[in-house]
Formats: sequence, structure tokens, C-alpha cells
Amino acid sequence: MWRVGVDVGGTFTDLFAWNAKTGQQVTAKVLTTKQDRSIAVVEAIHQADIDIGEISHLMHGTTTATNALIERSYPDAAFITTEGFRDTIEIGRQHRQHLYDPYQEKPKPIIKRRFRFAIPERINVDGGIDRPLDTDAVRAVAEKIQDSGIQSVGIGYINSYKNGEHELETARILKEYCPDIHVVTSHETRPVFREHGRFTTTAIRSALMPVMAKYIDDLEARLGKYNFSGILLILKSSGGVMSSSLARQHPEDMLESGPAGGVAYASYLTEHGGFEKILHSDVGGTSFDVSIVEHGKGLITRNHELEWEVPVIVPMLDIHSVGAGGGSIGWVDSGGSLRVGPQSAGSEPGPVCYGRGGTEPTITDANLILGRLEHTLGGKMNLDIAAAEKAMERLSKQIGLSMLETAEGMIRIGCEYMAQAVKKMLVSRGRDPRDFVFASFGGAGALHAAFVAQSMNIPRVIVPPFAGVASAFGATAMNLRQDLEAFYYTPVAEADIKKINSIFDELEQRAVAVLAEQGVTSKADIEIQRSAQMRYVGQSYEVDVEVESGKISSSELPKIEQAFHEAHEREFGVSSDDFAPAFVSLGVTAVGKMTSPPLLDMEKVEGAEINKGEREVYFDGEWINCPVYDGDVLGADKPLSGPCIIEYDHACAVLPPDSEGVVNERGSLVITLN
Repeated sequence: MWRVGVDVGGTFTDLFAWNAKTGQQVTAKVLTTKQDRSIAVVEAIHQADIDIGEISHLMHGTTTATNALIERSYPDAAFITTEGFRDTIEIGRQHRQHLYDPYQEKPKPIIKRRFRFAIPERINVDGGIDRPLDTDAVRAVAEKIQDSGIQSVGIGYINSYKNGEHELETARILKEYCPDIHVVTSHETRPVFREHGRFTTTAIRSALMPVMAKYIDDLEARLGKYNFSGILLILKSSGGVMSSSLARQHPEDMLESGPAGGVAYASYLTEHGGFEKILHSDVGGTSFDVSIVEHGKGLITRNHELEWEVPVIVPMLDIHSVGAGGGSIGWVDSGGSLRVGPQSAGSEPGPVCYGRGGTEPTITDANLILGRLEHTLGGKMNLDIAAAEKAMERLSKQIGLSMLETAEGMIRIGCEYMAQAVKKMLVSRGRDPRDFVFASFGGAGALHAAFVAQSMNIPRVIVPPFAGVASAFGATAMNLRQDLEAFYYTPVAEADIKKINSIFDELEQRAVAVLAEQGVTSKADIEIQRSAQMRYVGQSYEVDVEVESGKISSSELPKIEQAFHEAHEREFGVSSDDFAPAFVSLGVTAVGKMTSPPLLDMEKVEGAEINKGEREVYFDGEWINCPVYDGDVLGADKPLSGPCIIEYDHACAVLPPDSEGVVNERGSLVITLN
């Protein structure tokens, strides 16, 4: 039986699969079908020559949820909140994205104001009822929702993280009037304080439920036509997978579903490749994603912003994305400067050289003109270099440069955008780039990785096997995962040990129960991880601190305090014994272990012909005759000297002048930059 990972991106849909019986590994890459992304999933499986009826597990990462939110392309949803808080999700925290821009506009609210309703009620900060729920007002709102045709409703009352009684009663009344709508509550979505993040996340969840339920239904129906009887698993933003039924209920956990697979592959490399600290990067046709992986784990954030002042407070892999990919378009701004992206040609029409109607030059066109891409992409399609040159020529005339200078300029600008994204990620998490290796994933990643690393003074780059479909590979290496959290605020010195142990025990029982519903029942297959969100008393932000398993005693509190000081200094460069630490919330992650892909057997590729010939490639204003190698058959310890080109089935690596490369025992190309 096959275990299949599929990653649906903005331009390409990637597949990696391995046969659990024979160990055979196959890949595929097709253009994403934007009108119905499930079509490309099936097309990729067919291209890989896999019988859908022989698939035991299909792990699927998708950007459908993110795209629906960014484009606001979801059915109207409603939101019910406490009287006086109707506009919280729109007012936000009154921060300014651009401090000195008086004309900046905030993003459109997730839920339109006319569908936001306020109810007289009040829970206090201790969970007591200061003002009873006005059930007549709830019924009046339920009648309006019933008449509006709305498909989903979010409920978020002030302080409900301490007492969800009013939210539950409101949900019950809504179901009386509208039994078929989706109803979600904020205390169940994320029971933590700060109403803006809790309300917005609940609004996002309610808005996405009809979209993702339909998407998953359509995908399962399409697969069912080909006798699919396996298990469909959906990638979570926190770095695991969940059942399709759970994904329907928690679409807010899918906002980084696609990129999460790449982080999982980077974690796989730390375990099997000997790299403890990896900067994971993924360059597709539309975007550049970067994240940090240390000691086998991707860093987690609870401060993700979908857009400015649109926070998502579920645990998510800390992935930073910018609009810089193979399809990024070159253009000239009002000041006459060459710019690249964030506009992308995507899969439709695609780069000019694809011959699908594109007219504006892209990064892919630039790489083709400079000789860095082979004009048939390994026999997959014929790229029209003449059309690419004509489009680039038009752009070059606008800035007074030659066509080649413009193409190389586009590459440099695009790589600099990527480098700035890397810098932002490292600075925000207090890391030194020289401590990391730069891992290049995605179809366009290895073309630019060395140049991005040079810009950031990162000494080594790795291009692992199947880099062109890395997120799909990572999907097959992921485990089931359930993240739960409970609010508990107290200075550490005043902590109630019995209360802490009680909260952890309850969270663990709930998390294990969710894994059991997804088929993981053996204790040997379950790993429990504990954490505490902590801060200095008076601070407005928190850091994650690992907490050891088992019963906590008062003697262990100083250890937790010390771990907090160390985590705070690692993240922000400073810590202090003069301020008292405090708990803010407690969290549990339950991991249900699954089978990982087999390691690449280097003996199977040694002895094949590695030389594919030579090609003229443009570097730093001159054409250089460069050797071209077949990356899929390069054996271990084969020394390489730049400049050269290494072509893979779904990727192409560029070694610039004054660089060296070697393939290690696990099949990863390791590039050293001098």
C-alpha cells in the first residue's frame, strides 16, 4: 500500500509517495488547478502512476483556507458578542502598520459589521456572572440569522475563557432556530485571555468552516470515484496531521498547512542528516517561506498575523512568507526602479516562457534567459526562450539596461527580498545566521539558495533529495498532533501546584482522547509534551517554556523559573532576576507517532552517468561554460566546483563561482560558500 503526500501550492501541486511494502519512492509535479484544487491532487497521483485504490494514507497540505481568507472568498458568516464589543475584531489593538502613513487602510474585517450582533450579558474576570445572558435578545438574533441564509456563526463573549456558560447557552438557542448551521464558541476554540485574538480566531474558524467542509467533501468524493478507501489526513499549521473530520471542525489549524510539510522535512533532516540547526526555505512559483528548525523541532508562535491586526492565536509553526517565487513578475515603479513581485503569474497564465498567455517577465523567465534553466525542464515541457527574451527586452528598455543585465538584476533583487525575509525571521527570534545551514526546498529554491545564503553570511547550503517536492515529502513524515491550552494566570511564587497538575492532567486526557478518535490508542505510540506560556509580571507578551512530564512539585518551580529566564534571553537577548515571572497559560501537545519514509539508499544511484554535458550560463556580466550534472544519480562524496548546474527531476541547483559542493551519505547536496 502507498503512503502519499500531496502539497497544493499557488502554482504547482507536488506529490511524494512511498510503498510501505517495497520501499519504492515516486514523485510528481503538476500545475495547480485553481478552479478546483482537488483536480490537481488526482492528476498528480495519476502522473505518479499510483492506483488510488492502493493508497493507505493520503497526507494533504493545502493553501485553500489561507487563500479564502486573504481573498475574503467565503460565504457570509455571523459573529455574536457581548454588548459593547461588537467592533472589537475591526478596531483591533489600534496599532499602526506604518507609523507615519496617515492614509493607511486596515484590512477588511473577517465578518461584516451588519452580521455582527451584540447581546446583553457579562462574565467577570473570575468567571462569575455580573449580568445574566439575555436569552430573548439571543432568540431575536437567531431569527435574523435564520432569515439571512448565513451558514456559520462564531460566538465570543468577554471573559468566556473563564466561564463558557453563556456561549454554550447561546449556541444551544441558535441550533434550535438554525439546526444546520455551523456554530463555534471562543472558549472552545482557544480558551485564553485578550479578547481581540480570541474573537478574531473564532471569527476565522466560523468563516472557514463551510469552505473547508466543501473542499474536503469534494476531494473525498473525487478520490472515491477511483475507489479510494484509505485514510485522508490534513496537515496542521502546528506541524502535525489530523483526520479529515477534525479538519472540518478546525479549519483555523490549516492556515499554514502547505508550508508545514517543508518544516517537517527539515525536522526529518535534523534526525537523519546530522544538521542540528536548519533554516528551512521553500521557493515555489508564488512565494518564499522561511522558518527555523532547531534540534528536530520547528519554532512555534502564538502571535501569527494573517494580515495586519488579524491575529491567529492557535499554535503555529513560525513561518515567514514573502511574495518572491519563480512566478514573481518584474516591473518598474514610479521612480524608474526595477522591482520584483509580490505580483505573481502563478499557474495561470504562468511565466512567459510557459506559452500559456503570460506577457510580463518573471524570475523563471530570467533564469531561462541566463542559462540556469534547461529549456525542456527535463522533458516535461518546452519553454519558449524567444518569448521570454522579448518580454525581458521590453522591460529592459524602461530602465535603460541590456536584456541580460535586467534578467540578472531581477534575480539579485528577488534573492535580496528572500534574504530580508530570512533576516527578519532570525532577528525576531534572536538567532545568529552563522549558526545555521540553509536548507533549500521547492522547485525554484535551489536556483537561488546560494545567493540568498551569501547575502546573509550563511556558510553552508543543503539541497536534500526530493527538494523540489519537499513539502509533499515532509507530509509523509508527519505525526498526528493535538494541541490544547488552558488559561492559568498567577505569579510563579504564588502558583497552586495542585491546580497546575490538575490542568495538565485534564489537558492530557483530552488530547489523548482526540488521538484515540483518530486511531492511535497504544501508549507506546503517544508522546506527551508540556509547555507553559510565561512572562515577567507586567509584560504584554509571553514566551513558551518546556515543562517536564509527570507530577510537578513545589521544588520544581525554581527550575521552571530558570527555564523561563533562559528562554526569554534566547528570544529577546535579555533576562532579569529583578522581575517576578508569571504563568499565563498551560499547554499540552499529544503526538501520535506514524511511520516515516525510508532513507534514501545511495547504493541504488552510484555508478550511473552523472555528466549531462555543458551549458553557457551568465554570471556577473559574463557567459561562463559550466558543466551540468544529473543530481538524481550523483553518488556520495562526489566533489563539485562552482560554477556548475545540477539538475534534479523537480528542481535545479546553481553553484555560483567560488563555491564547492559534495553529496553526503544521505543524498543531500552540501554547498560550501567561499
